[in-house]
Amino acid sequence: MELTVGQRTTCLALLFLYVSCVQSDFMEPLQPRTSLRSLTESQTRLPCRYQAKEGEKVVQVTWYKELAGGTKEQIITAHFTDGHTEFGRYSGRVRFESINPTENSALLIPSTETSDEGSYTCHISAFPNGNFDRHITLTVWTLPISTLDPVVLVEGQSFRVAASCRAVGRPLPRLSWDTDLSGQTQNRTSEGGAVSTYYSLHPLRIMNGKKLDCLVWHPSLEGPHRISNRLVVHYPPDTSISAASEKWYEGFENAELACDSGGHPRPPNVTWTWGGGALPDGVSVVGEKLIFGRPLRLNDSGVFECVAKNKVGLGRAEYTLMVTGKSKQIQNFFEDNLLLIVIGASAVALVMILVIAVLLVNRHHRHRNKRLEKELSEKTQEIDTLSRQASFRRLNSVSTDPRVQSEDYALLRVDSRMKNSQMSLERPIYKGSQSTLGGKWSPPGGVEVDELGRPVVWHDGRESLRETEMDGEKEERRRRVESYLKSSNMSLDSGLPSSLLPLKVQQEDGVGPREPDLGHLREGDSPREEDWVPVPSEAGGREDDCGSSSFEISEALTNHFYYSKGVLRPRPHPNAILLHPRTQMI
Repeated sequence: MELTVGQRTTCLALLFLYVSCVQSDFMEPLQPRTSLRSLTESQTRLPCRYQAKEGEKVVQVTWYKELAGGTKEQIITAHFTDGHTEFGRYSGRVRFESINPTENSALLIPSTETSDEGSYTCHISAFPNGNFDRHITLTVWTLPISTLDPVVLVEGQSFRVAASCRAVGRPLPRLSWDTDLSGQTQNRTSEGGAVSTYYSLHPLRIMNGKKLDCLVWHPSLEGPHRISNRLVVHYPPDTSISAASEKWYEGFENAELACDSGGHPRPPNVTWTWGGGALPDGVSVVGEKLIFGRPLRLNDSGVFECVAKNKVGLGRAEYTLMVTGKSKQIQNFFEDNLLLIVIGASAVALVMILVIAVLLVNRHHRHRNKRLEKELSEKTQEIDTLSRQASFRRLNSVSTDPRVQSEDYALLRVDSRMKNSQMSLERPIYKGSQSTLGGKWSPPGGVEVDELGRPVVWHDGRESLRETEMDGEKEERRRRVESYLKSSNMSLDSGLPSSLLPLKVQQEDGVGPREPDLGHLREGDSPREEDWVPVPSEAGGREDDCGSSSFEISEALTNHFYYSKGVLRPRPHPNAILLHPRTQMI
């Protein structure tokens, strides 16, 4: 029976679907051909896993390796009833991953070798569907093995290799240099899969210890592998001598010289000589130092030589030691410390200036304080004086308080002479050869009598002569009275309480004559002249001597006081201070 074109197309599509379904029964690898990469000395896994369908059974699994020429080499076989079998050189080197190879047929190579690289086939035999294969290509890489061989150079040598680096691996690694040195690089590749690189330069001592690293690059590495290296250049010692001081004098202690040998490799020891011979006594060598175990002497002067030697060469250095006398020690000290001396002197001068300034300022303020204290004391005394005067005025102001009258009465006895003199001034007394002691007491008949009713005694010419002879003494007494009046006026101005007493007290105490009753006088009225009683004198000479003074005293009392209600009161004054009577006793 022939099929139509449509039927043929349908059959081909069904066959393709069938084949696709059969191929899709492999769980891994999914593709019929797969490539893998592995490293030597590591475990390699070749995947192969077939998923049987319902009613289908895997009978046998076999791994093959394809050889050159198209032939195959059997590696291992597993039967669902007979177990597994290893063949040839692979016996003991390969094994199945699972204990049930018909379900998981993956192959393991525990230690991969370079010879394991090639193509492998996983063959599955299933009943009743037939045989199925998976092809895997294995590439085996070798981690690079690298070495670096440094070269010891000597200063002065010609252009040559300073270091070489070699590496082996699959695929071939790439090599390079990491350095700051100026040189040339040369690479070489051998047939055995090894690569080498060389670095060449002109050796100099300044290159000693410089970085010269080799870098190894390989696909199996994430980054370059670095092999660290330092260039080695040998050179002879470069010897020099250093001294702790430049000024040497007799008696200098702890003197020493140091020999800086340098060179590479470093000299094992150094040799010291003095003037080409042995060292002076008391001088020893410790390492590279020459130490004087005693104070310097004048005969220590000379040339000291240091010799250092290594396997490349030797170096020499000389130092001339000049020891001066002790007399120059102070001079050398000032020369070495001139700056410090200048700074110290400047600091001392500045401190002295500051101290002097502080003392002057302190003295100025002390004198100023004394002057201010003196002025304050004077002001205080002046204020106290004014305060006392004001207090006297307040105490001596007009007061009607009867409590203070007893004190005024007591002081009235002291002022009795002054009041008697004032009262005597109310009736003039005329002095001279024709003067008389009469007055209003003379009788109408013309016979003059005194205040006691006795006849008036007339003075003759001898009395006038006597009065003339006493003018000098009166003049002197007048001056004394004026001085007394001034002090009395000051006392009156300051308000002495004795002048404020009533005149009646004098009569009661038996001092002075009785005064007329002045109680009928109004406030502010002055007493009349007729109301005053003349004060009798004790003797004629006494009356003449006190006449002038009584007149002055009476005039002063009249100008500053007046009588009111039997009391002598002060006249109003523009500078007076009036206080309440109660405050006058304070």
